[in-house]
Amino acid sequence: MVENDINRFVIAQEQLPENFPTHLHQSVFWESLGRAVGTFGFLEEVLGKAIFALSATRPYKENEIKSAYEKWLPMLERALYDQLGGLIDSFGKAVREHPKSTINNLDELLADLKKAAEMRNLLCHGSWGAPDDSGASLPLFVNRKMEIFDTKVDCAFLNQVQVSVASLACDVINTVTHMGFQFPGSSGPGVR
Repeated sequence: MVENDINRFVIAQEQLPENFPTHLHQSVFWESLGRAVGTFGFLEEVLGKAIFALSATRPYKENEIKSAYEKWLPMLERALYDQLGGLIDSFGKAVREHPKSTINNLDELLADLKKAAEMRNLLCHGSWGAPDDSGASLPLFVNRKMEIFDTKVDCAFLNQVQVSVASLACDVINTVTHMGFQFPGSSGPGVR
């Protein structure tokens, strides 16, 4: 084939359907997905605030204060920009290091948070294929372990994820408030 004989094409973008490439799903699907993703953002904010609260209320020996203070600002900065997995690890460390921590199921909570983080990656990074007749879609998503997600997702699935993540955020808040401290940024009860 000669170079001049090649037919070249471009997408006629003006002819694409409105809301391409999300046009095949109903608006309610995208609302459910958006609410689930938004709740993950809230969870990340809550984890960052919990890390702040736990580290700010932890007692230190006199000879540890200077070193702890030098580490505190970088830790708080990391809590602002760190991704969900890193926040979960930092939160777990902060809870374990706080001598007044009252949570007795920390390992279970951390495991649930890590499972949720996997779901967040699917919801945020999956490519949503055309829905079936019931409105369910099989997202194209492969994780770092080369595992392929093979479950169809519909609004009920997304709504359940949103409720579960909201519950996890409450569990994280409870790790602070159960010690008697007010959760940062709230007007709830507890010592500031």
